[in-house]
Amino acid sequence: MKRPSRAASAGAPLPLTPVEFHILLSLADGDRHGYAILQDVSQRSDNQVRLRTGTLYTVIKRMLDSGWIAEAETPADEADERRRYYRLTPIGRDVVRNEAKRLQALVTLAQEKRVLGRPRRIAPERAR
Repeated sequence: MKRPSRAASAGAPLPLTPVEFHILLSLADGDRHGYAILQDVSQRSDNQVRLRTGTLYTVIKRMLDSGWIAEAETPADEADERRRYYRLTPIGRDVVRNEAKRLQALVTLAQEKRVLGRPRRIAPERAR
């Protein structure tokens, strides 16, 4: 099933798909090429999320069209000129931030309902 294109705005429909969220999170650290995104997502998710290249580039195209990411300049030290680098746009940063806040609110709700246990309180001396 093909997912419809999203408008290029920070008020984009949420929730994001897990793949969209992981790709945007990967780019939050800085510019990356496709294979580096695949590796980063796999590593950060402890191999729980394994993207295939076809899925990655389909989602990347949709994100480019939506204005969430843009092609970045290839670093001067990059040996493989075929690699395309991607970066988060300000809109993309807002989208991933809004999704993270939405997920955080869900976790807080689950903690309040004692589905996940009590929320951890940070001691005042440790909060600094």
